[in-house]
Amino acid sequence: MKIKTVIIEDEAPARELIKAYLKDNDKFEIVAECENGFEGIKAINTYKPDLVFLDVQMPKLTGFEMLELLDEFPEIIFTTAYDEYAIKAFEMNAVDYLMKPFSKERFDKALDKAIHRLDNKEDKKSVKNLVEKVKNDSGEIDRIFVKTGNRIDVIPVNDIIRIEAQDDYVEIYTKEKSYLKKETMGYLESKLPHSNFIRVHRSHIINTDYLHKLERYAKESFIVILKDGSKVNVSKSRVKELREKLGF
Repeated sequence: MKIKTVIIEDEAPARELIKAYLKDNDKFEIVAECENGFEGIKAINTYKPDLVFLDVQMPKLTGFEMLELLDEFPEIIFTTAYDEYAIKAFEMNAVDYLMKPFSKERFDKALDKAIHRLDNKEDKKSVKNLVEKVKNDSGEIDRIFVKTGNRIDVIPVNDIIRIEAQDDYVEIYTKEKSYLKKETMGYLESKLPHSNFIRVHRSHIINTDYLHKLERYAKESFIVILKDGSKVNVSKSRVKELREKLGF
């Protein structure tokens, strides 16, 4: 049985090069070509490929952001012109990575490694661990992706009013609607811009740009009232930090 292969690469010449290198190898069948991460997710969900050639740096949705939204991982060969990403991929024992521009000889070595992993049915923990490492090592985020069924929403962080913990998920509130995402409050607290996001309670993060007022409702108890009318309890341990951030 042939190895079902998807190419996800925003540059047409790079896609053509991969196809040319694969042309003489009858073990592989290209089932889809994609020029961005959104098309890539759809192709992976549709074709359930064995192998994906994935460009790391793409507009709209990077390769690593795309992988975060997958439920199951195929084997991955990363293609990149950015050494920092290639090193991370290598260190986490991903299938392999190809530094652009890459030769046919280097390409064939990556294929051999992929075939070996597929033949031995090696698990995909290395790719999952890689995604988590890159996610945790990154700096502040400026957008959040939410996958609901086949729909992917991109939420600029400046549009977020507040975030509330919901068991293993978080609910993200904007002016228009709310979104449910499987994520931890700890991760969001560390990655959202500290200039305007603050965790006021173990179950709540607010965007201070949408703060209407801080109000006392008991001797040592406070709530924040946000511009959308929502009210959020402030834990005693967070009152001082919030006041300092607000300047009073």
